[in-house]
Amino acid sequence: MSNSRPTVVLVHGAFAESASWSGVIERLRARSVDVVAAANPLRSIPGDAAYVRDVLASIDGPVVLVGHSYGGMVITEAAAGNDKVAGLVYVCAFAPDHGESALELSTKFPGGTLGEALTGYPVATGGNELAIRPEAFHHQFAADVTADQAAVMSATQRPVTEVALSAGLPTATAAWASLPSWFVFSDQDLNIPVALHRWMAQRAGAKGVHEVAGASHALSVSQPGAVTDAILEAVEALAA
Repeated sequence: MSNSRPTVVLVHGAFAESASWSGVIERLRARSVDVVAAANPLRSIPGDAAYVRDVLASIDGPVVLVGHSYGGMVITEAAAGNDKVAGLVYVCAFAPDHGESALELSTKFPGGTLGEALTGYPVATGGNELAIRPEAFHHQFAADVTADQAAVMSATQRPVTEVALSAGLPTATAAWASLPSWFVFSDQDLNIPVALHRWMAQRAGAKGVHEVAGASHALSVSQPGAVTDAILEAVEALAA
């Protein structure tokens, strides 16, 4: 792999896992881009971001940090004040400012139906975990993949704690305020309304904005080519 360009670090969101990036990883590797998919703990924004910073510390050279869904909360926190990070890519992801939570942002514009699809249960460490009900997963999360593939994704989904989704971004200055960012999202995202995606990209002053027609929230699975193109745009711009 080439060391002349930034390494790409992929951070999955809630109700997914690191293998959800497989199609993107294959395409990045085919273009000789170094890539790592981190296993996001999905416990809390500060804890998840600390883990991602540990991953970044193990990598030589600059990094393009990519987040999907709640993973956008994590990369925004992990990249704040971190000299390793050269740029950010938000994939159907939250791009919060200080104090904003995933739950708060998701209700800023109409169109999101995630709350109706969730189930919750208490965990031994305190609080509740949330998951998407199996019978709702295909329509809610990944409507543009086959039913069989959605069933596997549902069975392997990683639940997220309620506090991770309800807590505001801790850092005083969001990373996108000082780092170049790129956004790729779908117009049929049922978790994060497309109006919110457009608003966040405009607020961040994104260098590139890519809207994928007809795709679901699970963009890295259903449209890995479009996601890869957005990441490569960031990689090439930052390597120039």
